[in-house]
Amino acid sequence: MFENQAPILLKRTFSRLLGFILTMLILSIVAFVFARCAPGDPLQSFYGDAVESMSTQELTAARTRLGLDAPLTTQYIRWVGNALQGDFGLSLKYKMPAMAVVYPLLGNTLLLGGTAYLLVFLLATLLAIACALHEDTFADRLICRIGTAVYYLPAFWLGVVFILIFSVQLKWLPSSGAYDIGKAGDILNRIQHLVLPVSVLIISHLWYYAYMIRNKLLDELRQDYVLLAKAKGLTKRQIVWRHCLRNVAPTIVSIMAISIPHVLGGTYIAEAVFHYPGIGALSIDSAKYHDYNLLMLLVLITGAVVFLSSMVAQAINERVDPRMKETGVSTWQR
Repeated sequence: MFENQAPILLKRTFSRLLGFILTMLILSIVAFVFARCAPGDPLQSFYGDAVESMSTQELTAARTRLGLDAPLTTQYIRWVGNALQGDFGLSLKYKMPAMAVVYPLLGNTLLLGGTAYLLVFLLATLLAIACALHEDTFADRLICRIGTAVYYLPAFWLGVVFILIFSVQLKWLPSSGAYDIGKAGDILNRIQHLVLPVSVLIISHLWYYAYMIRNKLLDELRQDYVLLAKAKGLTKRQIVWRHCLRNVAPTIVSIMAISIPHVLGGTYIAEAVFHYPGIGALSIDSAKYHDYNLLMLLVLITGAVVFLSSMVAQAINERVDPRMKETGVSTWQR
């Protein structure tokens, strides 16, 4: 049995690895070309206002030192060769290796985005179950209307409102940063700084996914086996928790995988609004200051997270629903 499955497993692993490599290659080319073609001068980031007083010869020499004088193809091949060795270039704005700039902030983004991501789907599932159990009641209709209205509130506007209320007026919570100065190891202080950005992320994404899960549960409740379960004396609550929820689990996992770019984008917005030190705010700065090497690294990290999350979700789906192994249906095709 295992001998028969080994070639299939090896083929699937190779296919996914090849897909990951091709995706990263295409993403790097697109990001590289668009970054270089964008208006602006990267020398301004590296030299600041001193660029304005440089002569033509000095500007040419500066471009040569930074490798900006070569043709675009040559620059890309050189960048790929260095990147394969772990060298992602020098950050023009911070004047240090790009990886050294990103690494300290990566943990902050993972903490913020990961916390919000888990809470969104935990609360979305519970809210969907509550709505499905009380379908078409006043509570269900009220939740649907409120959820729809809240979903369309802009995240950046909601963040500003939260800052005005809870930071400026009530002075309950900090309005910026990941922690107070000298309290990087204080867990309670970190939690206080997470409350507002995480709340914005939850409110911005909760109902969108809760509504999809609710509708899937309602479709499941209309299946024939539900009538049989009711005939056996099971209550609606028991049917939902024991049967319906298990049957829609692959769909929930698929939704979670597809939501990664959505939640990650919201995390970047929250970092900008709350001045939270993470790679989202860093991405905005790198694009603003034409910091090519730093921007390339951040784009690849974001792309890798999205792609790998879809692979993990597909693997989980195959465990939950073994039929996917036989049909070869991917997470994105279900």
